[in-house]
Amino acid sequence: MSEPLLQVSGIGKRFGGLQALSDVSLSAGAGEIVGLIGPNGAGKTTLFSTLVGLHKPDSGTIRLGGRDLVGYKPHKIAAAGMVKTFQNVALFLDSSVLDNVLTGGLMRHGVQEARELARTCLERVGIGAIAGKLARDLSFPERARVEVARALCTQPRILLLDEAMAALNQSEMDEFMALLRQLREEGLTLIIVEHHMRAIMSLCQRLVVLNFGQLIATGTPAEIARDPAVIEAYLGRSAA
Repeated sequence: MSEPLLQVSGIGKRFGGLQALSDVSLSAGAGEIVGLIGPNGAGKTTLFSTLVGLHKPDSGTIRLGGRDLVGYKPHKIAAAGMVKTFQNVALFLDSSVLDNVLTGGLMRHGVQEARELARTCLERVGIGAIAGKLARDLSFPERARVEVARALCTQPRILLLDEAMAALNQSEMDEFMALLRQLREEGLTLIIVEHHMRAIMSLCQRLVVLNFGQLIATGTPAEIARDPAVIEAYLGRSAA
């Protein structure tokens, strides 16, 4: 059996007296969508930030394509092929959509090549028609897609999505899920932090569950939905 594209083993991270992550392990194969769930404060965003080099783990390994990335700066991890979107979308508000997205392409290309790649990425996420629009004039669903397009412009192997659907209504969420399925079909690996359980259960082939910084379960959506520890820690009364 081939090694997963991403193999995370034994990650620990402490902030002062708080053990934010404790011996967390997970994996993701090429073209797989993995969901990362857990209650508020479980360590999901801390884990994402650790994976992309914003925090250095105190222990453990992060291997992408067999290469250990622990200790790499965020731009080096992005160059290796792993990037994340941010829960609070941060765009250059006085710049156009196109200029926001092309910044992702500058990591690997000159300005002209990055601009052409940015146009391709905007079309890929279905917003090519608003390339000239100022970021400050975008709706939240448009901003979410711009954030994904900018991440895609780095030409990643694996994309971490942190609550990208948080402010979307039902129809917007359905459209966004269709986009993510399309990206998976194109071969991109996705790990998703999301509180919308319908989206997670529909999209993901596997789920990883954190609680108080510890891994408490991993399995298919059907297995996780039946897991007593998950029901108690995360699903709670909604699963009753």
